[in-house]
Amino acid sequence: MDVSPVTLEGQHVRLEPLAPAHAAPLVAAAADGELWKTSFTIIPDSAGINGYIEAALNGLAVGKELPFVTINKASNEIVGTTRFYDISAPDRKAAIGYTWLSQSTQRTAINTEAKLLLLTHAFEVWRCVRVELITDVLNAQSRAAILRLGARQEGILRNHLTLPSGRIRDSVLFSIIDSEWPEVKANLTAKLRSRTEQPAF
Repeated sequence: MDVSPVTLEGQHVRLEPLAPAHAAPLVAAAADGELWKTSFTIIPDSAGINGYIEAALNGLAVGKELPFVTINKASNEIVGTTRFYDISAPDRKAAIGYTWLSQSTQRTAINTEAKLLLLTHAFEVWRCVRVELITDVLNAQSRAAILRLGARQEGILRNHLTLPSGRIRDSVLFSIIDSEWPEVKANLTAKLRSRTEQPAF
């Protein structure tokens, strides 16, 4: 598994390697919906963005993370971020997370295509046998979205994380394995086509 910066591009979205220069555009993206106020995940504000990027790049330096900014190709604007993390070459597995999008681009083709690009890289380039997705047990929207991908819920990780608010978070663990990937890919491709073909009102 070559954990090197790479650009992944589709029809609607481009995932580019995260860099320190992306700090201001990411703060602007998070301001669309004031996403840093969420109680479910850690989305940085202007005070925390540099540390957020530094932590991701430190993970990249040791081969454990591969972070991206998410770019809406229609506007050529950065609208969020996502990354691979907990990458394990010996086990041929990785997790996808740290994903957030500006409020105006949520539940659009951008997220669907971004997941398709990431999963294709994991299963078809890295030849992973397993990809994990983990979310807050209280985040019903995220849990539903992960299930719609075709991932399977495996269980609850109790007292998994302590959030900046001090809340001790239980997390839900989902996974997709290599034998399931063809069906998941077909499902995502169909969803993307459906979103693209829907008329705009």
